[in-house]
Amino acid sequence: MQSRAYTVIILGTESKKFAIYTEPQVGHHIQLHLAQSHQARPYTYDLLARVLKGLNVKLLQVVINDIEDTVYYARLFVEQQIGDQKVILEIDARPSDCITLAIIHKIPLFCKNEVLERAVAVED
Repeated sequence: MQSRAYTVIILGTESKKFAIYTEPQVGHHIQLHLAQSHQARPYTYDLLARVLKGLNVKLLQVVINDIEDTVYYARLFVEQQIGDQKVILEIDARPSDCITLAIIHKIPLFCKNEVLERAVAVED
């Protein structure tokens, strides 16, 4: 759901849902991607994808790993090929950015059980 003041991203399971509120631009980027709209100039997410590809980094997964009050925290897991070795990196990032990357790049999005238990439920 998107309004002029914020975007709401609803996540969860069949038994429990919770909302992450973020700025409207996040919803705009997600909507553009889902509608497969062509933009005249690349967005920040496009730039990041190109940089990661240039560095031989593959996006693996997103984990929403903590909540304090109503602020969620997330980690982005990536894999980098360095010579003949693969290195897994864990990067602290905003959940809204991680969710957008997960949708755009079709990577798994997870939430720790303890976060899901502490999350504020959203009514259906």
